[in-house]
Amino acid sequence: MLHEILLSLSGHPSPLLRNDYTDPSAQSIISPPERELLKTAGHLSDLHCKLISYTAQISASHPSVICRAVSTAVNSLYLAAFQRKVLEVEDSILRKDASLVGAYNIVPLTAVIGEFTGWTRRLEWLWDLVKFILKENEGSPCRAAQLINRLRDELKTGYADIGETALSLVRVAETAWLKQVSAWVLYGRIPVLGDMDFFIRRDEQDEQGYSIDYKLLPLFVTPSTASSMLFIGTSLNRVKTRSSIEPSNSGLNHLSSQLQTLADLKSPLNNIAFSRAVTSIRLTLSRTTLQKLLPLAKVVEMLTLFREFFLLGRGEFAMALTQQADEVIRSRWRRADNLAYEKRYGLGNVMVKEGEVAAVLARTWTVLGSMQGQHADEDEGLELARDLLRLNLSKTKASTPMKGKVDINHQSSGSIASTPFRNLLFSVPVVLTSQIPPPLDLFLTISDVQTYTSIHSYLLSIRRSHLHLTDLWKITSLRRHHPPPPRPPYSTTKGGVARTRVLRERWAVRSSVMRSAWSTSSAAIFFLAETEAYLQIEVVEGLWDDFYGWLTGKREFERQQHTRSNSLHHNISSGTADPFDGDSTRNALPASELNQTSRIALNHPHHDPQTLSIAHRLYLRTLTRRLLLTQLSFTDALYELLMHTDQLAALVHRLQGIWAAADLEADEGVVDAFSDLAAEEKDVRASVAEVEDKVKRGVESVVSVLRNLSTDSAFMAELEDGDGDGGRDDDDEAGAGFGDEVAADGEEVQGYRPRRTGGIDRLLMKLDFGGWFDAGRASREEEGDDEF
Repeated sequence: MLHEILLSLSGHPSPLLRNDYTDPSAQSIISPPERELLKTAGHLSDLHCKLISYTAQISASHPSVICRAVSTAVNSLYLAAFQRKVLEVEDSILRKDASLVGAYNIVPLTAVIGEFTGWTRRLEWLWDLVKFILKENEGSPCRAAQLINRLRDELKTGYADIGETALSLVRVAETAWLKQVSAWVLYGRIPVLGDMDFFIRRDEQDEQGYSIDYKLLPLFVTPSTASSMLFIGTSLNRVKTRSSIEPSNSGLNHLSSQLQTLADLKSPLNNIAFSRAVTSIRLTLSRTTLQKLLPLAKVVEMLTLFREFFLLGRGEFAMALTQQADEVIRSRWRRADNLAYEKRYGLGNVMVKEGEVAAVLARTWTVLGSMQGQHADEDEGLELARDLLRLNLSKTKASTPMKGKVDINHQSSGSIASTPFRNLLFSVPVVLTSQIPPPLDLFLTISDVQTYTSIHSYLLSIRRSHLHLTDLWKITSLRRHHPPPPRPPYSTTKGGVARTRVLRERWAVRSSVMRSAWSTSSAAIFFLAETEAYLQIEVVEGLWDDFYGWLTGKREFERQQHTRSNSLHHNISSGTADPFDGDSTRNALPASELNQTSRIALNHPHHDPQTLSIAHRLYLRTLTRRLLLTQLSFTDALYELLMHTDQLAALVHRLQGIWAAADLEADEGVVDAFSDLAAEEKDVRASVAEVEDKVKRGVESVVSVLRNLSTDSAFMAELEDGDGDGGRDDDDEAGAGFGDEVAADGEEVQGYRPRRTGGIDRLLMKLDFGGWFDAGRASREEEGDDEF
């Protein structure tokens, strides 16, 4: 019987242990305690047999390499140890060990089963683990991340044997997982075995070619660390395609050091230690390879291009582009008038085409080139913009370009409003875009360019309406007597006096008609000028100076200088330094800090591409928030106002044309038989008065929205969060990675933190229209009472 029990415990099923012994004959032979002992032995035998069978199945056919490794470890470590335990018990019985064999060579069943007491709970736990691996979740097999998370959770159990078993299996699983990670972060290759279980996937729809499946990511890996690993692998793949980067021995040396960095990690993996190791690998790659591929000069050149042309740093570009677009629109309407006059059926050709939009940008470059002097130096920024910038018709709906493929969450409060500012330039959706030449795609993405496009459409719309209103003052016949009264000696004659009287009466009537339009236009110009000055100077220029200072190291140098001056002032005030001693300035700080300050002043800091990408995205997000582009209530009200100001400018031009035709008819006798100038003038004057009221109400509505935003605690908290703590948002790698990072070698990587700029209260202080709104409201109420 003992031989049968030991064979069954070794993994050979036996009917002796499968019988429940409930029949009367068996009960007379075997006592209840013996039945319980045989039941325990049968339970262990059944667990052992099932573990042997199913671990072999998992090791042979499971799609996850990590699950195979854990299953093999269960078989080779614990099932083998259990079999050795069975052999040890058998050997002790054969040697008649006193611990098992009693008097008259009697072997108590209690002693035999007692030798396996510590294995019951362990085998039950292993069987639960095997069932977890075999279990399918929504039709998909167990993944590596699920298994690693399960094993790490089991480390917190109160049983020492279970914790020890879980720890050994965690080492196996994390070692296998690190081998997959090393293939990606060291060679840029997705592992061949178990690629469906790896958290980085090929994605043709993603601009980087790869994306992260966060369901396959273990919990100890933070989203920012996963994004760093994604960046490392994609960068290695891009480096392989660059023939200008030649392999060197130093690269092999760094590869060995990176392998050692991963090998030094201890299980269970700590998220901080693992993040530091990935950061160290990323910085090493940046310093050895990517620095040659993406020098700081190229980054600064491209970002300066965005600042000058997308953010309207060059005012002449916005002016020239607006003028050329207006000329195309005017030529289109003249063509429409000709087609309507000739009764042709071709009004579909009046629509703006892609070629005409591209030609507008080409003529804009010509105008900008002509502004340069004959002997002026070549403008490299203009030439680069000519090569990269494109003006295209947008055939899709306006999207929110705030989230890339690598993001896992999204905040609606951080998205750009869908107000169609892109429709104002040509009355059809037109956007200014830029190509991203390699290797700038290491830190620039298409979503970044889309954000710049949205900001450009927004700023250009305000500048365009401002230019249209100021151009009204260039219409000479509306601002002063035109044509002038006749000169002497004709003015002294009866005909001259009559002519002068007619011209003065005509001017008096038209001046009274235009008085309200001029006042409304002046108020709108004041609003647009102050709003544009706030957006351009306090927000755009302030954030750009701060970001440029961080990029080039100027901000860090100024901070060191400020700290140094404060320390010197403290020493002088405390009497430890002589204010008239020239050496006190140099002795105010330790020599190490002085050397660090001089080093920052002489050498530009090196930022790896991922740090640049995260900082640049944070800069764009802060910029859109400060520009109020995320507030739909403000953008919609401003869009309506800009449309009404354009309509007002167009109606004033139309009224001037009608008056010019009426003067030509009255003075020269030139009659247009196809038009009724009196009726047209009446309609246009009524439209001007109506649009004036809309402009006034539009300005009042925008100012009211600004006041509401200034008192909105949620919006102000969003602005403070976007600037104060580094802009921790759900968009960019779950908001991680914006602060300072620490590599595995202890080196601190300075992150970008945007400066506090702007403030709606500062803008509202300037937008004080006195009683203009109240006067307009009172006049409207009086008109309503008269109609009643």
